[in-house]
Amino acid sequence: MPATVRTAALLPDAQPATTPDAADDADQARAGIQSVEVGFALLDALAQASGALMLRDLAAAAGMSAAKAHRYLVSFQRMGLVLQDPVSTRYDLGPAALRLGLASLSRIDAVRLARERMAGLLAETGHTLAIAVWGNQGPTMVHWLEAPQTVPVTLRLGDVMPLLTSATGRCFAAFMGTEGRDAERIGPMLREELARLKKLPRNGMPLDDVPQTPQDVQAMLDETRRHGVARVVHSLLPGVGGFCAPVFDAQGRLAMGLVVLGSVATLDTDWNGTPAQALLRCARQLSLDLGHRPRL
Repeated sequence: MPATVRTAALLPDAQPATTPDAADDADQARAGIQSVEVGFALLDALAQASGALMLRDLAAAAGMSAAKAHRYLVSFQRMGLVLQDPVSTRYDLGPAALRLGLASLSRIDAVRLARERMAGLLAETGHTLAIAVWGNQGPTMVHWLEAPQTVPVTLRLGDVMPLLTSATGRCFAAFMGTEGRDAERIGPMLREELARLKKLPRNGMPLDDVPQTPQDVQAMLDETRRHGVARVVHSLLPGVGGFCAPVFDAQGRLAMGLVVLGSVATLDTDWNGTPAQALLRCARQLSLDLGHRPRL
C-alpha cells in the first residue's frame, strides 16, 4: 500500500478533501463579505466629510489606493450611492444613500434607544437616572430608573421640570436654540419663572445655585453650554444634586435630556466627575446614533 494512503488511514479525524469547486465557493463567499466591508469605508468617509471629496482624498480617508477606490466608486455610482460632479470631479453621497439614511431615521425611536442604555449607565454612575423630552408645558420626565440605594426624590413620570432650578430645565433652556421659535418660546418662560422665584421664600436654602437676575440666568446658560451639560446643587431639592446632558437629532435639534441625580453626600457634583462625564459620553453617542454630526 502506498505510504500516502497508509498515513491517511491512520488519522481518525481526517476529513474528506475539499473539492476545488467547494474551495472556490468558500473563497468567493469570504471575498464577497470582505469586499462589502472594504467598500463601505468609502461611504463612511463621505458621510464623515463636510463636503464632496477628490478621489485621492477620499481614497486616503478610506485607507486604500486611488485605483482600488475608483473601482468601488464606479459600482457605487451605478447603484446611486455615490455621485461624481462632472465639473469638479469630486465625489459625494448619492440619492440612494439619502433614501437609506432617511428610511433609517424614520424608524429610530430615540427614547427607546436611550432606555436601552440606562442599565449600563446606572452601573457606571451608581445613581438614579431619568429621560426627559420637551412636552406641551416644558421639559417632561418620561422614564425613570432608580438606583438600588438612593435617596427618595419626590418626582414622578410626567412631571414638568422648572427651567431655572432643575438640571433638566437648564439643559433644555441652554440647548433648545438661541434663535428662532425655540428662543422665542424659552425667553418668556425664563422671565416668568425668574419673577416667580423672586417671590418664593427660600427658608434658609442656599442661594448660590439659584439665579436672581437676568444676568444670573445668562451666566448660568453660558456655563451650561461651556461644559456641555447642565448642573444643579440644592436648587431643586435640599441635599440633592444632578446633571442633565443634551441628546441631539440629525437636524441638530434637542431630542431629549439624560439626567442623573442623587444625594450631594454621595453624588460627585464636580463638572469633571464620573457621573457628569459618563452622562456626557452616553448622550454624545446617542446623538451620533440619531444621525447628529457636531460642528467642528
